[in-house]
Amino acid sequence: MAEAMEQLVAATILQGSDAMYGRFLDVTAGAQERFEQQDWKSVQSALKKRINFYDLHVGLVAQQLKTMLDKQHATRSFLMGVKDAYSQLLDDYPRYDIAESFFNSVYCRIFDHRNIRRDKLFVNSSQGGRIPKYPTPLLKRYASNKNLIHTVERLLDDTPFTLAWENKARDVHRIVEALQLRLGPQLTSEIIIDMVREPFYRNKGAYLIGRIEMANQMRPLVIPVLINEQGELVVDACISDSDDVSVIFGFARSYFMVYAPAPAALVDFLSQLMPHKTPAQFYTAIGCQKHGKTELYREFLHHMDNSDDQFVIAPGIKGMVMSVFTLPSYGFVFKIIKDKFAPQKDITHAVVKEKYQLVKEHDRVGRMADTLDYRNFIFPRERFSEELIKELMDVAPSLIKLTNKEIHISHLYMERRMIPLNIYLEQANEEELREAVQEYGDAIKQLAAANIFAGDMLFKNFGVSRHSRVIFYDYDEIMYLTEVNFRRIPPPRFPEDEMAAEPWYSVGEYDVFPEEFRTFLLINPKIRSLFNELHSDLFDADYWKQLQSNIQQGQFNDVFPYSDDTRFNILRAKM
Repeated sequence: MAEAMEQLVAATILQGSDAMYGRFLDVTAGAQERFEQQDWKSVQSALKKRINFYDLHVGLVAQQLKTMLDKQHATRSFLMGVKDAYSQLLDDYPRYDIAESFFNSVYCRIFDHRNIRRDKLFVNSSQGGRIPKYPTPLLKRYASNKNLIHTVERLLDDTPFTLAWENKARDVHRIVEALQLRLGPQLTSEIIIDMVREPFYRNKGAYLIGRIEMANQMRPLVIPVLINEQGELVVDACISDSDDVSVIFGFARSYFMVYAPAPAALVDFLSQLMPHKTPAQFYTAIGCQKHGKTELYREFLHHMDNSDDQFVIAPGIKGMVMSVFTLPSYGFVFKIIKDKFAPQKDITHAVVKEKYQLVKEHDRVGRMADTLDYRNFIFPRERFSEELIKELMDVAPSLIKLTNKEIHISHLYMERRMIPLNIYLEQANEEELREAVQEYGDAIKQLAAANIFAGDMLFKNFGVSRHSRVIFYDYDEIMYLTEVNFRRIPPPRFPEDEMAAEPWYSVGEYDVFPEEFRTFLLINPKIRSLFNELHSDLFDADYWKQLQSNIQQGQFNDVFPYSDDTRFNILRAKM
């Protein structure tokens, strides 16, 4: 009887996972139509909808199981029996990776994130990294036979797009020229091109992604496709440099829409293109961010088993809302919400969580770091410095439970570690300083173009990535740009006004005076000079009002995840 119930519970959870991922694929499958119809508003709503499917279905299955079961089933032997039965169902299942994470989520939902131990969950996969077969071949292979133009032409012919090309022959020649320029003499030998059959969609672009094999080496190949004003397809660039491709898959980008019925196989292929990235990064990049959390946790445990340094307070100026700590040998930081905020922070815990969720669901334009939140995260106490334990107990005792051997944190965020911009600027040489100021201003402008106002624009709230990109990571004051009232400071009525402690003009809750940015940003004379040269428009209220007007009229500036130097039309304009 117990065995039959174990199998029924296991089948119910797997059916829930199937239903969730089926809806995930349905929304993803609409990406081509949204792209070709240039329905950019639906692109954003589809991204949000797809993210929310997971929690919805976890809740439905958890409620169903609570109805089916009673407390007598919550024994260790029953729970282990359910897990064993579930593992057997996954032996030939193509989405075992997603299904294991779904099982973990249902378990945590039923037990309210209590009684979480490795033996009861799929902390490690039951499938040993098995690569499932695709229902149809994942890749399409093209052999050049020294006729690269013909090969690239066939490649474009095989895309599923229904729109006409603006000038396909021109684009084919541009791709070949770019490859010849990048790869040089190696292209004289016979090469093999393998392309993922399904395009990757994000924002206003479609990306053809594959690899080039030649002379015993492999290079990634990414071909971004856009739509011109006449509704025709245009190849925008040809990218074959690993670092450039890595930026396209960066942690500050929105998730791709790519139809992946067996995501482990797609992740395995992407890992070959960018071996320095981890499975967690790829799962997250293709929208499977919940399983990305599972993979990140597995990577974290592996790192813990192969390191011995201690967690410490993260370098930089301490935040008024979040407390941040890190492991020096590990590439992530851990952020927890403080129990009490500084008086000047008029905000609640619920609002802070809403801001972080907003960032996850919004177009991050490569300028806002993605975060993954965890419940009841357990650390070995011996790995924490006493200074850090005291800090956490001082600022967030409601989240912390200490035992002799462990530290339990009931809620935290994990985020990629970067060099805080204020620290980077202090150490930068003149060339690095100029690049960082350019990057900072570009980040503010690109966020604004995506209808995001950073709120607190201090340098300490931004970080510098390994690609020297400036990324925003402090979200407690962000808001939609269209909610802000940008104003000029009125002229003083009397000479005494400028000496008064309080402003002589009224200030509403959403009023922002861009002129004031100079006061708290430009203390360093070198930075002030660079700002005046590169980004003086940021201090003009009219500049911000024009951006608001553009957004209200449905005009969103394009932000490309690759440099202008690689774009074909930009290149031609420079020649």
